[in-house]
Amino acid sequence: MASVQILVGTVYGGALLTARTIREVLAAEGHHITVHEQPTLAGLTGNDDPVLVCTSTTGQGEVPPNLLPLYLELRDQLPQQPGRPFGVIVLGDSSYGDTYCGAGDLMEEALLETGARKVGDTLHIDAMETTEPEAEALPWVRNWLKHVA
Repeated sequence: MASVQILVGTVYGGALLTARTIREVLAAEGHHITVHEQPTLAGLTGNDDPVLVCTSTTGQGEVPPNLLPLYLELRDQLPQQPGRPFGVIVLGDSSYGDTYCGAGDLMEEALLETGARKVGDTLHIDAMETTEPEAEALPWVRNWLKHVA
């Protein structure tokens, strides 16, 4: 079974609820899932588990305030994470146009710059199409887990 570190970026709680649901369901299946509600660089670099970013997008495509310090540290310090598998689930609202799901793009770029290895396509969950992001996230995560090893 896999161990996964989930880095949460949330404002109104949708991404956090999604991450907690993922943890609850996958833990029942035997996986070890850690949800970081206030992600830190030390929490990220303190292990070599696969990383799953589960974030909403704020303002004009920005990283939520609770995830912003980690994002800035990644960009400033570039802690090398060669080959570390990661995936991205991003919640957004397509009515925002060009900034739709921008936080996911920013986190992906920051992790790629550390040498981490993206596994699979980013899951974009549109608030205009669903009110239950966790229902879309669970099948995606199960498939993602098959490819992180």
